[in-house]
Amino acid sequence: MGTLISKLGLGAARFGLDGGTPVRGRAPEGEVREMLILAAKAEMGMLDTGAASPHGEAVVGAVMPRPAPFGVVVKAPRGDRGPVFIETEARASLARLGLSRADAVMVQSAGDLFSAWGPFMWDQLKALRDDGLFKRVGISAYASDDPVGLARRFKPDIIQVPASLLDQRLLIDGSLAAIREMGVDVHLRSIFLNGLLFLPPDRVPNQIKGAAARLSRARRLIAEGRSDPLQAALGFALSRPEANAVIIGAATASELSAALAAAASPPPDLDWDNMALDEPEALDPPRWRAA
Repeated sequence: MGTLISKLGLGAARFGLDGGTPVRGRAPEGEVREMLILAAKAEMGMLDTGAASPHGEAVVGAVMPRPAPFGVVVKAPRGDRGPVFIETEARASLARLGLSRADAVMVQSAGDLFSAWGPFMWDQLKALRDDGLFKRVGISAYASDDPVGLARRFKPDIIQVPASLLDQRLLIDGSLAAIREMGVDVHLRSIFLNGLLFLPPDRVPNQIKGAAARLSRARRLIAEGRSDPLQAALGFALSRPEANAVIIGAATASELSAALAAAASPPPDLDWDNMALDEPEALDPPRWRAA
């Protein structure tokens, strides 16, 4: 499907493996198997297991094509129980996934690195990388975490941050370009801003009604450009030169198929700059997602 598809990573956050509702009358495991087969055939570059539980990791490991056709990213265990626990849990994650090594291990909260146990946690993860369990170590961060400062201080191999055609903060202020200049890979996540771009105007949560006019304008510009929100969101993220990888989520194989088809299309020629939101309440999904 082309080089842009190889930048795509599939995130496991929406797989529904921990008490998820069966999809199309199927067990979640069957849906995940079909998604991973689709991802492999499309030559997606990454599988990000995110914050999967031990059960979720075991299911992914059981249904993943072999040999693993993409780089696998796993979460780092918290460091508050010591370095032995960090190594034990990291090795357990690999075992559940059926891997002898993985592409990367990610710190899931940048704040953990500034805790009392943060320094030895980071040192232990780098030691696991140096021992060959992981090719790279990375940090998952928010815009408010100062990802440029994190890159300078900790020198990770990867920084994972939210960015989208609606949330362009880290692009506008030059943060992502600065991180790349340091030799750190940039992985974009939350490129759909938790589905906000897909919501019709009458379903925008009350907490972010102030952004409704800008959202309507973005949707109008997309329609005038003879595109659709899915193609626009993917086209924007995949065309960013700052991004080494773009992580998307899917709950079903049909959702993933639609995303792959949209990503395979030429990126639409749209006025990206006029689609960015600047309302903080809209750019912080935990404030409104549960509404």
